[in-house]
Amino acid sequence: MLENALGKFSPGELLPMAKELPWALEMPRRPEHGDYATNLALVLASKKGQRAMDIAKGILENLADPKGFLERVEVAPPGFINLFLNRAKLLEKVKEVIQEGVNYGRSALQEEVKVLVEFVSANPTGPLHVGHGRGAALGSALANLLEAAGYKVAKEYYVNDMGRQMDVLGRSLYIRYLQLLGEDVDMPEDHYRGEYMVDLAKELFSLFGDELRRKEEVEALETCKGFASSRILEGIRKDLEEFKVTYDRWFHESSLYEEGKVQFHLDRLREKGLVYERDGAHWFKSTEFGDEKDRVVVRKDGRTTYLASDIAYHADKLERGYQRLVDIWGADHHGYVPRIRGVMQALGRDPSCLNIVLVQMVSLLRDGIPVAMSTRAGEFATLREVMEEVGIDAARYIFLMRSPDSHLDFDLELAKRQEKENPVYYVQYAHARICSIEREARERGFGLPTVEEADLTLLQLPEEWELIKQIVGYPDLVKEAAEAMEPHRLTFFLDGLAAQFHAYYNRGWLEPGARVICSDPELTKARLLLVRAVRQVLWNALTILGVSAPEKM
Repeated sequence: MLENALGKFSPGELLPMAKELPWALEMPRRPEHGDYATNLALVLASKKGQRAMDIAKGILENLADPKGFLERVEVAPPGFINLFLNRAKLLEKVKEVIQEGVNYGRSALQEEVKVLVEFVSANPTGPLHVGHGRGAALGSALANLLEAAGYKVAKEYYVNDMGRQMDVLGRSLYIRYLQLLGEDVDMPEDHYRGEYMVDLAKELFSLFGDELRRKEEVEALETCKGFASSRILEGIRKDLEEFKVTYDRWFHESSLYEEGKVQFHLDRLREKGLVYERDGAHWFKSTEFGDEKDRVVVRKDGRTTYLASDIAYHADKLERGYQRLVDIWGADHHGYVPRIRGVMQALGRDPSCLNIVLVQMVSLLRDGIPVAMSTRAGEFATLREVMEEVGIDAARYIFLMRSPDSHLDFDLELAKRQEKENPVYYVQYAHARICSIEREARERGFGLPTVEEADLTLLQLPEEWELIKQIVGYPDLVKEAAEAMEPHRLTFFLDGLAAQFHAYYNRGWLEPGARVICSDPELTKARLLLVRAVRQVLWNALTILGVSAPEKM
C-alpha cells in the first residue's frame, strides 16, 4: 500500500530507491502514534536530500485503501507516517481466521508458476552434520512457505554420486575392510576416517567375508564405492525423513552422464562460442558473464568438473518447466554463485529466475560454552545426535530463528529447557495454553462459540487489540516472507505473538475481569473466539516451519 502510493507520487525516482533501502513499518509503543508507523519518508529524505515532511505528504495524498482498513492516516514531524486502523474491519478479519482455518494466510495457486527448491544435496560420503540440518530445515520451510504463498513447489535432492570424492569413499571403505581382516594398511589423511566407515566395513564383511580381498582391486573398489554410497544415502534419507524433510525427487548426477546430457549441453555451448579448448582442457567462457576468469569444464585427462555437471543439471531443471529455481548452498560456495548465474545466461535465461540462498555455519554450545564438533571427542556433530538430544521441533525451530546469512549459535541445553528462554517451548506453550482454556470452557459449559454467537466489539483491552493486529497482519507476512525467501520472519512473528498472548493470559491471573473465561458470558464468548483465532494462526505458522503445535505440554 505504501509502495503503491510512493509509486504514484514518484514512480521513477523514489520508488526504486525504497525497494533497496531498509525502511520499516512497525507497531508504535504509544497509541497516539497509530496502530502502525513508518519511517519510509525519513529514510528516503536522508538518501535523496529532500524534506521528509514533503515526501510523507506526497505518499499520504496518493495512499489508496480500497478495502477500508484505515480509519485515518497522519503525518507527524519530522516525517513519520502514522496509520490508524478501522477496528470494525479488524474484527471482521478475526472472524475470517476462524472461517478459513488452516487456509488462513494461504494464497490462491499462482498458475504456471512452478518453483524447484533444491537443498541439502550433501555428498553421500558421510552422515549429515548440523550444518546440513540447518539447510534441511531452511529448505523444507521455504518450500512450505512458497507453497502457502500460492506457488507450485517441488523439492529435490541432488545426489553427487560421481567424481573423485566417490572414488575416495570406495577406497576408504576398502582400507577399513582390509584392516578388519588383519592387514596392516594405513588410511591416508585425505580419506574418510570417521567411525561410520568402520561400521560399514563390518557390514561389508558380513555380506562378503574375505571374498573382496581375492578380487582384482579395481573390482573390489567399485563394489566398495557402490555399497558405501548406497548405505550412506539410505542413512541420509532416513535422517531427513525423521527430521520432517521429504523430497519429490532424488536426482542422481550419474543420470546426466547416462543420458548424455552433459555432453549435449557442452556441445550446445561450444556452438555458441561459450566453450573452447585451451592447453588440452575445455573451458566455459564465464568471463562473458562477469566471472573473474574462465572455468574448466573438461580436464586434460578427459574428466569433467562439477561445473560441467551443474550446467547440465540446471538446464535439465529449466527443461522440466520450472520458472523459478532455488538453490540452497553452504556459505563456502559463495565464490561459485557468479559461475552458475553465468550458466543461466549462457543457457539463454534471465539469471533472476535463479535464487541462491547461502547458509552460514552453526556453532554448538552447551550452556553458552562452545563444544567440539567432533564425534571423536564424544560431542555432538551429526544432525541425528542433535535430534536425539533436543528433539526434532526444537532443532528445526532454532535452525530457523536467524537469517541464513547469519552465523547461528545453537545451545543444546537451552533447547531442552521448558522455560521462557527456550523460544520453541515458549511458542508451543502458547498454543497448548489456548487448548487448555478451550478444554476448560467446554467443561464449564461454555463450548466454543461460532462467529455468529460472539460479539467481538466487547473486546476492549489493549492486549486484545495487540493480538488482533498481529493475527490480521499474518497473511501479508506470509506473502512478504515468501517473496524475500526468509522463513525466519515467521519465527520472529511467532515469538511476538506468543509473547503478546502470554502477557494477556498473565494479566488475567492478576485481574479476574481480564481472564478469557470471566463472569460475563458474552465477553467470555468474544474472548474464546479471539484466542481460538490466535491458536489457529500459531498452528498455521508452526506448520509452515515444520514444527508441531501440541495441545498439551
